[in-house]
Amino acid sequence: MPVTIPRIVVAGTESGCGKTSVAGGLMAALGERGLQVQPFKTGPDFIDPTHHTALCGRVSRNLDTFMMGEQGVLQVFVSASRGADIAVIEGAMGLFDGIDGTDFASTSHVARILDAPVLLVVNAGAASRSVHAVVRGFQAFDPRIRITGVIFNRLGSARHRSMIAAEEYVPAIGYIPRQGGPGVQSRHLGLVMAHESDGMEAYGAVVRDSCNLDAILAISRSAPEMPRISSSDEMPEAGKRAVIGIAWDRAFCFYYQDNLDRLRQAGAELRFFSPMDDRLPDTDGLYIGGGYPELYAGQLETSQCRHAIREMADRGMPVYDECGGLMYLSRSISADREYRMAGILPASAEMTDRIQALGYVKGTFPDYTGSWAGASPVLGHEFHYSRVICDRDARFSLCLTQGTGIREGNDGLTEHNAVGTYTHAYFNDTFCRQFVAAAEAFRRKGK
Repeated sequence: MPVTIPRIVVAGTESGCGKTSVAGGLMAALGERGLQVQPFKTGPDFIDPTHHTALCGRVSRNLDTFMMGEQGVLQVFVSASRGADIAVIEGAMGLFDGIDGTDFASTSHVARILDAPVLLVVNAGAASRSVHAVVRGFQAFDPRIRITGVIFNRLGSARHRSMIAAEEYVPAIGYIPRQGGPGVQSRHLGLVMAHESDGMEAYGAVVRDSCNLDAILAISRSAPEMPRISSSDEMPEAGKRAVIGIAWDRAFCFYYQDNLDRLRQAGAELRFFSPMDDRLPDTDGLYIGGGYPELYAGQLETSQCRHAIREMADRGMPVYDECGGLMYLSRSISADREYRMAGILPASAEMTDRIQALGYVKGTFPDYTGSWAGASPVLGHEFHYSRVICDRDARFSLCLTQGTGIREGNDGLTEHNAVGTYTHAYFNDTFCRQFVAAAEAFRRKGK
């Protein structure tokens, strides 16, 4: 039976046009009306979804066709939207910007998969009538995309607005004046996390006062019905087989919600803890995601948790860590000075002043490495300003056919049953089953 899901994609003409602020403000404004808003973010972003989740009270999900496939995007969208009054999807970069100059994995690609109307955010800060040429170009570029409304952002004055409003080719849904104040601050990997700033919430009032919410709701409700699609969360979870600890705090906060859900589906009980502030909980395996360990290296160094993690890894506990987690499992992190870390992997990490890798990753954990992750394919993303200097006899465990990794097409250092990668992987069912099985075997062995 088809399902009705009011939905709208908030896209931009380019990065930096203000679509994140507009999308967040729209989520907040709709929430003020008492609507249940289900947020989404196209692409592999970790940071914007934390702001969405804080604004909406519902976990924001990523929609990424490279990592999930078209069917995966549909499944996640339909499943996560259950019980919501409207789905708001924030785009990434410019509307048509995909992989290697194509449409693939672009915001427009996701809009086509979801058959969703698009609200285009245009930075009008340095133009007036010329913005209509931009809008008409975007509208004509791909007729499969329904650009049904425009929000002109960063207007300088009432006169500036009237100059733009003299003509209209796509309905103008909003005119947002240039905003003063600090807003939401950024750092090297993007915006600061939601727990570090409440600046996004203030955009709710901006959107409410500057945009036609009734028109936006009408556009969202014009979206056609969608086919009902079964998804993994409709299947009964496997009985609890093992406990996997999840490092979750200010230093480690980059996780795809789908990864956590799939681990649960595979039979894992997830136990969250802070490597900075907590003792290591009683677990059979560990998953340490990415984040900002370099900002909290002093606290990580003095925490007793790093010694406990090292001890359990030495005893064979399966540990999986990504990017910031890879740095934490190395011997040290060099930032303003050198900080001692868990010392599990035979390498040291150092921060750099320029980006070292950015883009999608494809690879495989080969069987011959002896890792519990062996034979599992990997699709993911990498984005980091650090590099890892490995010992000469360090063992790599992930062979890349796309991406940078640690060195020369290799990623995934392994020692004992610990595996650390720069890749932020989107977990598949095979990987999750193997991870949970390794944790279960460690528990049965008696830790």
